[in-house]
Amino acid sequence: MSETTDRLAADEEARALLETLVSIPSPTPEEDECAAALVAFFEDHGREVYRDEVGNVRAPADDSVLYTSHIDTVPGEIPVRVEDGEDGPVLWGRGSVDAKGPLAALAVAAVRTGVSFVGVVGEETTSRGARHLVDDREAPDAVVNGEPSGWDGITLGYRGILQGTYVATSESGHTSRPENNAIQDAIAWWSAVEERFAAEDYEPVFEQVTPKPVAVEGGVSEDGLAVETTMEVQLRVPPAHSTEEVRELADGELGAGTVNWTDAVEPTMQSPRTPVARAFRAAIREAGGDPRLLRKTGTADMNLYAGSWDCPMATYGPGDSALDHAPDERLALGELDRAVAVLEAVAEDLQ
Repeated sequence: MSETTDRLAADEEARALLETLVSIPSPTPEEDECAAALVAFFEDHGREVYRDEVGNVRAPADDSVLYTSHIDTVPGEIPVRVEDGEDGPVLWGRGSVDAKGPLAALAVAAVRTGVSFVGVVGEETTSRGARHLVDDREAPDAVVNGEPSGWDGITLGYRGILQGTYVATSESGHTSRPENNAIQDAIAWWSAVEERFAAEDYEPVFEQVTPKPVAVEGGVSEDGLAVETTMEVQLRVPPAHSTEEVRELADGELGAGTVNWTDAVEPTMQSPRTPVARAFRAAIREAGGDPRLLRKTGTADMNLYAGSWDCPMATYGPGDSALDHAPDERLALGELDRAVAVLEAVAEDLQ
């Protein structure tokens, strides 16, 4: 760590907001109380702020850049506390990393620089907040989406996601019969899908199509006349493919049964040469860091923004993404301080 970052004073305002937000549980869809605290923060700074139809916290202002992150978390109780760490105080609690650390950092930077801000709801499930936002407003000049990247990291790429439900039915019969039942049909289809998208050992995960079953049910029907199977599936889609291409390939492996494809979010890979990426690199270097350009194997609200808005964007925020959803989720407060300083510099650059 450089002398510059060693000297950085504690950002008491950002730390207080983060502790407030983390202390209010907000698992999807129970964001109201935490959203109210975020509204109060903007009101205390004299900013226009309101909740929209789906519950997003919106503070419109200078649209040279929109700062946005999500209010909801996954379930799980982690006692909120501040403990001493190797490099200073550490805040423990659900959401401290994903994504109330980025949310607090972006909110504080937004009130200090006068840029637009939105705290969205529902990111951990259907992204209903981000979906409403892109339908309800014009594109800003630029977007910074809040997710943990580390204070010196900039996330430019995310894989997309294709989700669906496989359904198969077969006549019931004695288990000694050689014909496949619906359960075997489901296994056969999914095995074929996994083989179809099998990756070479050298291929980075970000560049792979990753199939994953997330739930399965099967057995004899209540009336005893059929065997029924349903399987919920997800396929992560790299930027080299579209969700439509992956859907067609998966459908091509069907021998029996049908798939109802329920959602598709396209992958995104932003250029490192956009004004947003350049502003982050300059701000991180100014703060004494060595910028890291990241690609994430998951999917985030930035995918939706990139699919609807033709403007430069990146994802950024304090925290180690390896602690997302983890039972030991925690954020070093010194990292929060540095992230706020970087975000202030980025906003001023883009303004």
